[in-house]
Amino acid sequence: MAPVILVTNDDGIHARGLAVLAEALEPLGEVYVVAPDREQSAVGHALTLHRPLRVDRVAERKFSVNGTPSDCVNLAVLGLLPEPPVLVASGINHGTNLGDDVTYSGTVSAAMEGTLLGVPSMAVSQAEPDTDGFDGAAPVARAVATRLLVEGLPAKTLLNVNVPRGEVKGIRLTRLGHRIYREKVIREVDPRGRPYYWIGAGPPEWAEDTGADIAAVHGGFASVTPLHLDLTHHGALGRMAEWEGALNAVLKSKRKRRR
Repeated sequence: MAPVILVTNDDGIHARGLAVLAEALEPLGEVYVVAPDREQSAVGHALTLHRPLRVDRVAERKFSVNGTPSDCVNLAVLGLLPEPPVLVASGINHGTNLGDDVTYSGTVSAAMEGTLLGVPSMAVSQAEPDTDGFDGAAPVARAVATRLLVEGLPAKTLLNVNVPRGEVKGIRLTRLGHRIYREKVIREVDPRGRPYYWIGAGPPEWAEDTGADIAAVHGGFASVTPLHLDLTHHGALGRMAEWEGALNAVLKSKRKRRR
């Protein structure tokens, strides 16, 4: 029996990038698509806990969910699929997910959820497609998925793949870049005189780093960045060892004052 592969996204069940990714991975296994019923961009790693989720069968091995990308992966891996998948592939996102933007991305968060559930996972994004659509991202996604299935990934690690628009010169292994926003919020006033705000306005700037994902994509290369889910800063943990005694001393003194 062919291995099961789960494909999802944050652009919604009808997104062109989702169909392209599913088609690109068909040679590698039996592809199931479980995706949100509408766009869920920038929802991050949200799970729906305060209302029931509905699942609709759109076609054979294709389902839509009235929830987030992480909901889709959770439902698929823990209940919808006939067996656990060997790969979770999220994308192809309409637009890149570079640098710090991975913390907001529903595309990347779906791959994070797969990783938390013990399934090798990857997120694939492409700079806003032009007339060629996702022709550049599809072969990159297949190549990375093929290698991932053969080699596996370290524990708590996922791959974030970004592809430039147009011809892809090659693939580079990169680290996350750092995005700097000069204008984050625009304030406007509605006809009744009440203020409202737009977040994320203004063109971003990037810190200069030739080894980062943004430099690779701007140079015409696809970037593959391994991300780790352990957010602990182990170096800081060691350097802050003396904090423990000091903090406990402060806590102890406050308790004595209350007596």
